[in-house]
Amino acid sequence: MITLGHYLFVSAILFVMGVLGIFINRKNIIIILMAIELILLSVNLNLVAFSAYLHDMVGQIFAMFVLTVAAGEAAIGLAILVIYFRGRGTIAVEDANRMKG
Repeated sequence: MITLGHYLFVSAILFVMGVLGIFINRKNIIIILMAIELILLSVNLNLVAFSAYLHDMVGQIFAMFVLTVAAGEAAIGLAILVIYFRGRGTIAVEDANRMKG
């Protein structure tokens, strides 16, 4: 039988993969966005697992709000990347740092 601990273990693995994706690969913005999505997915898994464990629907409803924010973040982030790529010709993180100040 699958218990709460199994869900938490999978969620922890997803979270660590997301954090490692951000820290290991700092050159590609798209992979950084995908790593952020993994982190949000692990949070959603925790919310749904605890919601089912406690027999409460609040966690599942809140997970739907997190999914909505994640979808908006992905759409806006990719739109900004497309516009930036058209202007600069590259999406390297080193080149994006030149936009400061």
